[in-house]
Amino acid sequence: MAIVFNSNIPIYLQVKEDIEMTIITGLKKSGEKLDSVRDLALYYGVNPNTIQRALSELERSGLIFTQRAVGKYVTLDEELVKELKKRVSIEKVKEFISRMMELGNNQEEIIRLINQEMGEL
Repeated sequence: MAIVFNSNIPIYLQVKEDIEMTIITGLKKSGEKLDSVRDLALYYGVNPNTIQRALSELERSGLIFTQRAVGKYVTLDEELVKELKKRVSIEKVKEFISRMMELGNNQEEIIRLINQEMGEL
């Protein structure tokens, strides 16, 4: 099943972000082998070169590594994964707050809404 891409962001960056999310949410564990480039290209519905570019970015960041002739694996550095999760979480919170303020909510209203919704989870 191919995901729907945002036309304003390069596809390889969206693929990279999606793979990052599978790692920081624990769907792919530390040391776990990633699917092949071909399989990922089929999954995302994109050219294998796009997948390779996304994987190169992930490897450059240290989130994945390659074992020659075997494949690509999720980093064994769990601190790196925790740091990425924190960074992504902060980014998402900032986006949320910005959107809430665009709607005309002040800090107290935002906090009240969050508390209300958290209580319903």
